This record gives sequence, C-alpha cells and structure tokens, in this order.
Amino acid sequence: MKRTRSFPRHGWVGLGLIAIAWPLNWGLGVEGLRTHLLFFPLWLGYALAVDALVARRRGTSILTRSWVDFVGLFGASVPAWWFFEAINVRTQNWTYVGAEHFGDLTYALLATVAFSTVMPAVFGTAEWIRSFDWIDRLEKGPSLSPTRRLMGVFVGIGAAMLVLLLVWPTYFYPFTWGCAFFLTVPVNWLLGRPTLLDYTATGDWRPVVALALGALACGFVWEMWNAYAYPKWTYDAPGVNFWHVFEMPLIGFIGYLPFGLELHALAHLVFPRPPRLRL
Repeated sequence: MKRTRSFPRHGWVGLGLIAIAWPLNWGLGVEGLRTHLLFFPLWLGYALAVDALVARRRGTSILTRSWVDFVGLFGASVPAWWFFEAINVRTQNWTYVGAEHFGDLTYALLATVAFSTVMPAVFGTAEWIRSFDWIDRLEKGPSLSPTRRLMGVFVGIGAAMLVLLLVWPTYFYPFTWGCAFFLTVPVNWLLGRPTLLDYTATGDWRPVVALALGALACGFVWEMWNAYAYPKWTYDAPGVNFWHVFEMPLIGFIGYLPFGLELHALAHLVFPRPPRLRL
C-alpha cells in the first residue's frame, strides 16, 4: 500500500480534541467535576491522533483499513475492562475518587463510555511502535507453538493465578495482570481465532514486544492525564506503595506489559471477527 506522507485529517481532529480536553481536564479547579465528561473526548483524540501517526508512517492503520474495526474496538473494550473492574472488587487495588458524586446507574454509564477507549488507544500505539525500524531488526526468539499440551499448561497457570489473587489478594494481586491472557488464549485457540502464539510459533516475538510497549506507553499517558483529573483514580498496592510516578507506584508500571497481551487475547475473544491489526 502506498505510504501516506501527509498527516491524515482524522489526526488533526484527534489533536484538536486533545488541545481542548487536556487543558480543561487539568484546569477546572482542584475538585471541580469535569473528567467524567472529558475523559472520552481526550482519549478519543489520542486514539485518532496515534492512528493518524501510524497511517502517515506505514500507509495503513486500523481506521484507514477498516472503520468498522476501529469503532468495534471501542465496543470490545467495554467487557474487557469490566472484567478487571470485577477483579478489583476483591483486590481493591484502585479506587475512583469522586465516584461518590454519581448514582450507581450514572456511574456505570459514564465508566462504560470511558472504558471503551482502552483498546483503540493501546492497539494504535502498538502499531505505531511496530512501525519503527528497530523493532524490525529484533532477532528471532525461541519458538513457542500453540499445542494442546501448552494450552493445558496455560489454563493451569491462568486458573492458579485467578484463584490465588481472589483468595489472597493482599499477596497475589499482581496476578490481575496476566491471568486473563493465560485463560483466554486457549479459548481463542479452540475457536480457531488468532493468538500471539501464531507469531511466536515461528520465533517472531515482535508483536509481543509492540503490544507490551504500546500498553506501557498508554499507561504513562493514562497516569499523567489522571494526575490533575477529577474524578480520578488512586492506588493501594501493598508492598510497593513508594516511588510514585503520578498516582502509580513505579513498580506498578510493570503491570502494563502483560496488560497489552491480555487486551489482544480479549479482543479476539469478544470481537465478532478478528480485528485486522498489523503487528
């Protein structure tokens, strides 16, 4: 496909949304309610802008390949993130300060809209990272093929992680970030849907690296934009509540690396058909 050398128009729309929503989100008072309305346009702007960067660099992007895929990822994000919210009911690792201003139904609706931006942001960032030459030059790693035996091992690991974090959340809450990957990949494999093991079977770990770093990059921006937001989230991470970067303990950023892999697995589980990602 011919390389797109101009910055696509939807990217300018995204930058415009960021230019409006970011200052408002940080500037409307110490505890003035605003983020419940500004989170979605801010992250829609991010998703559009990073998608345009990918299109400019590669000549193709999620949105330019299929607007249905791009929009569909917003829908797929909702059940994916509510899964982690359900785990957090037990672990209580993050709390939404300001949520008390809303009734249960209003909160659920506002949260659902906000959660919808996760996959477009992470997958767009992963494709942007994948567009750089240095990742092309990564040497092949060990082969890891999706065999029936390996799928059994994955199920055992994922189930053990989930049980441990639910029974002893104070000690095993980090397993929140990883259990969904090990539990979902075998299901996708049985359904004949793509998994990251399709790449690693040939020793190609570049998609894994791109997704992990894409989630980490988004994680930094999530935490940065959360710093002066309201409502906002705060963390309680037993054992590592020190060296904070914004609200997040520094060690906590490690959790974003497997999160990117989990999102890939969950997207291929809940999406009506596999989204056409270029990783």
